[in-house]
Amino acid sequence: MVLSVILPICLLLLLGFICVKFEFILAEHIKGLSQFVFKISLPAFLLQALSSKRFDEIWHPSYFIAYGGGSLLVFAFAFLLYRQYFQCRLTESGVLSMGASMSNTGFIGTAILMMLIGQHAAIYLSLTLIIENLLIMTLTLIIAEAGIHQHRAKSQLLKQTLYNVIKNPVILSIVFGMLCVILKIQLPSSIAQALEMLGKTASPIALFVIGGSLVGMSLKAVDLQSMTLVLIKIVLMPLTIFALLSISPNVSQEMLYAGTLLAALPMPIAFGILGQNYGLGDKALSALMLSTILGFMLLSGLIAIWW
Repeated sequence: MVLSVILPICLLLLLGFICVKFEFILAEHIKGLSQFVFKISLPAFLLQALSSKRFDEIWHPSYFIAYGGGSLLVFAFAFLLYRQYFQCRLTESGVLSMGASMSNTGFIGTAILMMLIGQHAAIYLSLTLIIENLLIMTLTLIIAEAGIHQHRAKSQLLKQTLYNVIKNPVILSIVFGMLCVILKIQLPSSIAQALEMLGKTASPIALFVIGGSLVGMSLKAVDLQSMTLVLIKIVLMPLTIFALLSISPNVSQEMLYAGTLLAALPMPIAFGILGQNYGLGDKALSALMLSTILGFMLLSGLIAIWW
């Protein structure tokens, strides 16, 4: 099972890397493909998959509380570690904490879970994406911006950050999908079919994008801070989520495995982008590269054991 899941993923990653490395596809094209996945195909997949289910199939408060609580605990631990022990700036501590507590759910998570459990993956993906975008991403941006604009009104920062999150296509697709379920709205077959066709492109294109994005990254800036960050992400994060889901009521084995698998994913590409924007430079990219390598090794082990 592990080869049937991991091998196609590795081949798509390799294809993306080779295409960009030898300039068959330019890096600018990879950015465009990334936008397509994030704004079109992934929202289409989530909307179509969620709208076809019942509310009791979608909403799992135990999963939401356990995964959300675990993510916040890891974020807080990483923030205190980098702020107090490593004496990092406020902005840097916030961005690094995001890398420790947020997974590459939209790209790698979508690809792997869809291959493992099919459209049922949309349930766990949507709940996790809500947590990551509404909690972790919002918290990161507020802290990062507060470190830069320390004299700016906090209410203005919060308002702008929430506005950016609310207009996120992934969040909008989840909201609309849940509204369809709650209001018992059936999408017309032609629209549902079009969304399904778009959704099927999310997984392969996302992996191709990840592979292409690795071009130019290196491990040259790996230091104690980077290694610590990667270990928190791929070891502490899944252990925390596994423990909290294990003691939570009404958590099925599939939910336990899916949540832990998502928590064990590498850091998101957004971490590298934010790291560049907020002055972390190669430190963020090196940590992202290392987490991708080690994360795939861990994922392979979990799939071999559980599936």
